[in-house]
Amino acid sequence: MYSAASWPLILLILGTFFVAGAVKGVIGLGLPTVAMGLLGLAMVPAQAAALLVVPSMVTNVWQLAAGGRFVHLARRLWPLLAGVVAGTWLTAALAGTGSQPWAVRALGVALVLYAAFGLMAFQLRVPPGAERWLGALSGLATGAVTAATGVFVIPAVPYLQALGLAKDELVQALGMAFTVSTLALAVALARGGALGYQQMAASLVALVPAMAGMWAGQYLRHRISPAAFRRGFFTGLGLLGLYLCF
Repeated sequence: MYSAASWPLILLILGTFFVAGAVKGVIGLGLPTVAMGLLGLAMVPAQAAALLVVPSMVTNVWQLAAGGRFVHLARRLWPLLAGVVAGTWLTAALAGTGSQPWAVRALGVALVLYAAFGLMAFQLRVPPGAERWLGALSGLATGAVTAATGVFVIPAVPYLQALGLAKDELVQALGMAFTVSTLALAVALARGGALGYQQMAASLVALVPAMAGMWAGQYLRHRISPAAFRRGFFTGLGLLGLYLCF
């Protein structure tokens, strides 16, 4: 039985996952980033990341299943994926998983960097010969950020966008990277004692508003300007990140 004092937090969690799901439904990404940013207003990143596990896993597997390039992308992206796992587990072993006093500020910095990249007009390109080593380094860095903040978009998303993938391939590649990141983070949280039965049950409940938000976002996708929505999304995310930094 929830106490009256806990209802504002419950409403924040439900509203956060609905909004985060709606963002993902409109632009194809952003659920974990939005959820971590908004939940960071009321809890440490480790607690927010535990709530994120089931909604993130389900929506990312859904995204990963779209398209038929799984084997090709897995062969191409394995250095990035292996780096994500290694970076997440190594950082979690050395510094923990987002429960330190500086974790909220680190989350704010990650959000600001992601928003800045999203608002930039120019497109980066990765030379084919540099994919292996740069993918591994990007994975390690992404894993470190994932363990510290629960956000697994920097620098993995800019790296994937710089590969010049076709639209459907990029969507599937993002789903693949996010799925691996979520699994690596879940293992790290479980090892650190931050992901038990109670947290998994709460995360399962959070899946409901996240899926409802995704369906709402997909409905809105054809009725609003995606470009204008992205600008508003990244601007708001940047402001939220700045707030968490101070």
